[in-house]
Amino acid sequence: MTKTINDVYMQLYKRFKEADDPQPSLAARELTAYACRVDRDKTAEWGHIYLDDATVDYAHLLCDRCLDGEPLAYILGEWDFYGLTFRIDKSVLIPRADTERLCELVIERARDKVSPRILDLCCGSGCIGIAAAHKVEDARVTAVDNSDGALRITRENARRLGVQGRILVRKADVLNAPPDGMGEYDILVSNPPYITRAEMRELDKSVSHYEPHEALYGGVDGLDFYHAICAKWAGLLVPGGIALFECGWQQSMEVAAVLEENGFTDIGITEDLAGVPRVVYGFSPRSRT
Repeated sequence: MTKTINDVYMQLYKRFKEADDPQPSLAARELTAYACRVDRDKTAEWGHIYLDDATVDYAHLLCDRCLDGEPLAYILGEWDFYGLTFRIDKSVLIPRADTERLCELVIERARDKVSPRILDLCCGSGCIGIAAAHKVEDARVTAVDNSDGALRITRENARRLGVQGRILVRKADVLNAPPDGMGEYDILVSNPPYITRAEMRELDKSVSHYEPHEALYGGVDGLDFYHAICAKWAGLLVPGGIALFECGWQQSMEVAAVLEENGFTDIGITEDLAGVPRVVYGFSPRSRT
């Protein structure tokens, strides 16, 4: 029997529901739109468009992959973050809502400056720096990562979102000293790898089997990147410049201690949108002139 797009959506919804997916409607809608190559926001039309058997089978194949643990975002090849759609693949982490509060704080700080200069370390998909450049029209961003795949994705996202003229992409290992010629910045932001050795053994399959481990593992205690950035990269901040970090849900006090050890001042901790202490910030140890 010939099926409509809406028929397929209902079939996928039932499968996700029976598998106890936390958002069965979202998953079914996204996969249906992707498989059928239709607008996910025009569902009212879906009951009037009929599909061939190959498309129906393809939709169920994608559902099989998702139910087997493959993240929906990697299947789609894109994900929404801070009101923008970012291209992603398995070389970068999936942008998460946990990080939107960090991005919001960067944008707030940037709007207080004239032509603010932002340094985005461990940039991944580029979502933080690119969102800041998109929302603050005179901001200039340097996005740094050690992964060629991440840098490729960041460049692609900058082009897609129309900010490539204000994004400089550089390869560097932030565990080491910054390369020459980096310049100075008003804002340093990083969502670095912070998963501990013990936590790496307990990750959900959807993370451990698919997302890049080098973007997750932060050392035995998860703090390697905070130590390195605060000790080796803080000198790139102008006097009075601010550093902002995302951290794990139990790490905020430890990260704040790392900032204090490295001379940062006015250190604070801010909750994410779910009420978790997720963002730690502090001001440059360099004295104002």
